Amino acid sequence: MTSPVEKRVLLLVASLSSFLVPYTVSSIAVALPAIGEDLGLDAVGMGWVTSAYLLTAAICILPFGKLADMHGRKRLFLLGNVLFIVGSFFAALAWSGTVLIAARVVQGLGGSLVFATSIAIVTAVFSPGERGRAIGIITATIYGGLSIGPFLGGILTQQLGWPSIFLINVPIGIIATLATLAYIPGEWADGGSRRFDAVGAILYGLMLIGVLYGLTLMPAPGAILWMATGVLFLYGFARWERGHPAPMLDLGLFRNNTVFLFSNVASLINYAVVFAVSFLMSLSLQYNGGFDAQTTGIILVSMPIVQMVVSPLSGHLSDRIDPRILATAGMAFTTAGLGMMAFLPESTSLIFIIFGLLILGLGYGLFAPPNTNAIMSSVEVYNLGVASAMVATMRAIGQMVSMAIAMMVFSFTLGSQAISPLVYPELRNAVTITFSIFFFIGLVGIWCSYARGKTR
Repeated sequence: MTSPVEKRVLLLVASLSSFLVPYTVSSIAVALPAIGEDLGLDAVGMGWVTSAYLLTAAICILPFGKLADMHGRKRLFLLGNVLFIVGSFFAALAWSGTVLIAARVVQGLGGSLVFATSIAIVTAVFSPGERGRAIGIITATIYGGLSIGPFLGGILTQQLGWPSIFLINVPIGIIATLATLAYIPGEWADGGSRRFDAVGAILYGLMLIGVLYGLTLMPAPGAILWMATGVLFLYGFARWERGHPAPMLDLGLFRNNTVFLFSNVASLINYAVVFAVSFLMSLSLQYNGGFDAQTTGIILVSMPIVQMVVSPLSGHLSDRIDPRILATAGMAFTTAGLGMMAFLPESTSLIFIIFGLLILGLGYGLFAPPNTNAIMSSVEVYNLGVASAMVATMRAIGQMVSMAIAMMVFSFTLGSQAISPLVYPELRNAVTITFSIFFFIGLVGIWCSYARGKTR
C-alpha cells in the first residue's frame, strides 16, 4: 500500500520528468539557427538534431514499456532519468554536430524510459477514483513543456546561449532522481513472463525507421521506397507477434479492445494536428506579422496557460464522467481552433489569433487526460507498462507526422528558397494549407474518439 506522502512525491517526480522531456524537444526549435551557426550544421544536420530524438523515442518506448512490466517500472524510470541527465550534459558540452546528435540519441533513450514507466506507475499507485486527476496533472506538465519550450528556449538562447537549454535539465533531473530514491521505496513489476521478444522489437524498430524516415523525406522519390519497406516490416512484425508465446505487443489489445484501439488512434491524430502549431504560428507571426521572437513567444504562451489549467480539471472529471465524452469534446474544440487558423484573413487582428490559440489550448487540455485515462483503464494491470508505452509512442509518432506534413507542404509551396519578403505570400499559403490539412484530419479524430464506445 502506497502512503499519501509517497503518492505526492511520486506524482511530483513523474511530473518533473514528464516536463523536461517535451520541454527539451520543443525548445530546441528556436535554438536551431544558433546551434547551426556554432557547430557548422547545414539544414539537414539541424533537422537531425530534432529528428534523432523523436525517432529514438518512437522506436524504444514500446520495448522499454514491456521490459518495465517484466523487471520493474521504478528501476527503469530511474535509469531513464539518469540517461536523460547524461544526454543533456553532453549536449550542452557538444563540440560538433555529431556529438550533439549522439547526445540527443542518449536523451531519446532516457526519455523513452521515462515515458514508458511514469504513467504506468501512477496508474498502478492511484486508485480509479483519483487516477484521472493524477494523469491530468502529468498531462498538464507534458503539454506545458511542449508549449512553453519555444518561449523559454528563446529567452535562454538569447540571454545565456543555446547550451543553457540542456544544462537546465541537469539539476532538475538530479532532484527528481534523488527524491525517487529517498521517498519511494516501492517497486512495480507485473509482467509475469520473463521472456523478452527481441525479434519482435527489432522488426518493430525497422518498421518505424522505414515509415517515419520516409515521411521526413517527402516529397523526394526515395520516400516512397522507405515507407514501403516500413510497411513490409509491419507485415512481418504482425505475423511474428501473432505466433509468439510472449509477444512484445499483444495484438489482441487492439483486436479485442475497441476502447484501447480507438483511444490510441485518437491520441496519434491529436498530436499529429497540434504539435506543429507552435512552429507554424511562430513563422507566421514573425515573418507575416512582423513580431519579434520574444513577443511571439509571449503570444504563444496563451495556449499552454489554458491547457495547464484545464488538464487537471478534465482529468478529475474523467473519474466521474465517461472519458469518451470529454475527450471527444476536446478533439472538437481542437479541430475548431485549427479551422480558425486555417481561414485567417490577411488582416486578422491579434485578438482573433489569441482567441484561436485559447480554443486550441482548451481542446488540448480537455482531450488528453480523459483519453489517457481511458487507455490506461482499459487494460489489465500486467499490461500497464505496454499501455503507458503506447500513449508515449502515439505522441512520438504523432509529433513526427505533424512536422512531416508541415515540411512536405513547405517543400511543395516554397521549394528550397530561403524565407525572405519575396516569398512571404507563399509562406502564408503554406501555413494556411497545413492548418487546413490538420483541420480535416481533426474531423477524423473526432469520429475515432467517439467510436471507441463507452469506457465504463
